Amino acid sequence: MDDGGMLVRTEKMPPIPRRPTRVRVHTPVGVAEALWQGDPQMADGHHLVEWTVDEDILWGQNTRPTSRTEPGLRQEGDRVVMRGRLHVTEDDAAYLHMGDSPILFDLASPIPAGTDGPWVEISVAVDSVALYPYQT
Repeated sequence: MDDGGMLVRTEKMPPIPRRPTRVRVHTPVGVAEALWQGDPQMADGHHLVEWTVDEDILWGQNTRPTSRTEPGLRQEGDRVVMRGRLHVTEDDAAYLHMGDSPILFDLASPIPAGTDGPWVEISVAVDSVALYPYQT
């Protein structure tokens, strides 16, 4: 698995009291909001980032196969929808390959047998998606 980051452009969203900094992230595969885990003063700009998602894969609930065979990112209300190829690891975790960036997930339910590598969409809460800028 390539563990490189994704080059993105971020825009700081209006602050919400007692809440982490949110950004609108513009990627080569789409746009959505996420929590910014870097220096809040650096939230606007171009960054190489690592994605983390604090929500497990639940096959048939927040994860489903898709016929679209291209990576994608979009926002639907308070949900972020990520599309990519899903791969299961030997230790029962998974990663979604969305463009240039693998995103790690834990599995809360089994993936149907023989489906390693399918195109899927995973819908998660905006507040569970975070961006960590690589330090250069």
